[in-house]
Amino acid sequence: MELVNATPKSVRKVILSSIRKSLLEFESATKAELCNKLDISFPTISKFLAQMEKSGEVISVGLDESSGGRRAKRYKYNPEHTLGLSIFLERQETNYAIFNCVGEVKERGVIPSVLVEGGLQLLTMSMEKLIADYPKISSIAIGVPGSVDNGRIFHIPGYVNFQNFDIKGFYENHFSIPVVVENDMNAAVLGYHHYKGGKNNPSLVYLYIGQNGPGAGFLINGDVVRGSTFFAGEISFVPQYDEQNLWQALENNGTESKEAPFSQDYQIDPISRLVASFTASINPHTIIFCKDEVDEALVEKITSASSNYVPPEHLPELTISDWKQDYLYGLQRLGIELMLNEIK
Repeated sequence: MELVNATPKSVRKVILSSIRKSLLEFESATKAELCNKLDISFPTISKFLAQMEKSGEVISVGLDESSGGRRAKRYKYNPEHTLGLSIFLERQETNYAIFNCVGEVKERGVIPSVLVEGGLQLLTMSMEKLIADYPKISSIAIGVPGSVDNGRIFHIPGYVNFQNFDIKGFYENHFSIPVVVENDMNAAVLGYHHYKGGKNNPSLVYLYIGQNGPGAGFLINGDVVRGSTFFAGEISFVPQYDEQNLWQALENNGTESKEAPFSQDYQIDPISRLVASFTASINPHTIIFCKDEVDEALVEKITSASSNYVPPEHLPELTISDWKQDYLYGLQRLGIELMLNEIK
């Protein structure tokens, strides 16, 4: 572990985070095993483990069998030491989950939508109650249907009260708890990657029409792609026909359908063109659709239509998943990262 030119605080943060992640990876470990894994001296590991055991962050789980010398003490990370709050904002409702650092959900629920006028007060009051009920919450992950630059929402059509709002800074000041804010589709593709077997498919595209118009999340070689101005995934602007963009093409010049967002025949072609564009530009392993918007028969139609534009042998796998669950998984992943990097 290289810590050249690091400040004492940053060194402490790196060592704490590394010990936490290693204990979670190993399930349990001795001081010697952590020394070998992290390339940190035995006295340093001993010092940190003593402090973490005193605070209840790590637990002693007994002694190893003797190999001729002194029996080594084995440690396990306490997953209940801290908790995280994930919460995502949608037009019709706001979903939240309380979880520990191994992803076990303690509570999941829904509150009314907070994206309408005056909703920030409702969101704050709801979060205050959750944090009062779970005082161990040490990280907050917020998902929004808009583009985010370091916690500031700079593109969220239809919700003027949240436009150019630094939601990260606001809640970090209010709660004195670290906050991460992420675009909904970036969180969903991250959640799918880490919790749905996506690790074997390091290049993914997640497509969703949803309540706020088309959006996409891109993950290339295991990393979420946000773009140079954090605008990646705003696919409603992708040109489709003459002067129509994707969103206009799906709406069929404003004609609203009560069916699924692209269940009509006229909607198959614009989605297929989009699939072909992704295939030709980034050639992903998998494109994921939301289970509330497509079924297997529709996916087959999209696959067939896409092959009119690109050779079928280059098309990615088109699959279906639970967008809401993937979204919460992704926020949970971001929240756990904050928890493991925390310094008190």
